[in-house]
Formats: sequence, structure tokens, C-alpha cells
Amino acid sequence: MKRTLAAAAVLAALMPFAAQAQFAKPEDAIKYRQSSFSLLGAHFGRIGAMVNGRIPYDAKIAGENAALVATLSKLPGAAFPAGSEAGGTPPTRAKAEIWKDTAKFQAAYDKMVTETAKLPAAAGDAGTLKTAFGAAAATCKACHDDFRRD
Repeated sequence: MKRTLAAAAVLAALMPFAAQAQFAKPEDAIKYRQSSFSLLGAHFGRIGAMVNGRIPYDAKIAGENAALVATLSKLPGAAFPAGSEAGGTPPTRAKAEIWKDTAKFQAAYDKMVTETAKLPAAAGDAGTLKTAFGAAAATCKACHDDFRRD
């Protein structure tokens, strides 16, 4: 039992390195994170359309999209390895500050993952979802303001 727990702890600790190792070239990391953020934005936007009254609220659809957002938010974090600061087609919009102040970026990213994880539980009620969506959207905006060029 102790060996199994120790092995699991080692594997969990090495997971970020394994994820970063999957990118043979910086362009691969850029494509991966751009694709991840594109999917995340599409599903987040569907929730936003409901909470902002652009489309009717539907608890089932909101829940499905919230679950996807919670899962998808975890994907791009591994796609910021050193060397992927520039390049890509289309070119990356990531600012160099991501790699200069990795602690601040990681904290902002972790906050986004935490807030988006609250969306599935909130999706059953339009008012609760609107509040949770606002908190999650604020984390997105803060990260964009500090770490994304337009």
C-alpha cells in the first residue's frame, strides 16, 4: 500500500513535465494552447450567452457546457514551455511576462481553473450560474490584461 501511494505521488509530481515533454517543437505547444483556449472560449461563450440573456437559459445545456469548461480549463496550462514565447501560425498572443513572472502567471491560471470548476455545480440555477460565471470571467479578464497581447 505504501509503495502504491509513493508511486502515485511520484507520478503526480512528474505529470507537468510529461505534459511539456509532449511538444516536439515550440510551435506544437503554441498550436495546442491556442486550440485549447479556442474550445474553452466557445463553451464559455455559450454559458455567457445564457447568463447575459442573449439566448434562453437551459439548465441541461448550461450544465453540459459548464462541465466542458471545467475540464477544458485544465488543458492549456501545460502548453507554456520555455521557448514557446514567440512564433506559431497564427502567431502567439502570449506576452513574455508569462515566462518572466511564472509565479504570477501560474497563480492567475490556477485561479481560473478554480473558478471554472465551480460552474457545473452552479449551472442548475440561472442566478447562481450568473454569479459563478461572473467570477470565472473576471479571472479570464485579469489574465488577458496581464498576459495576452491583442
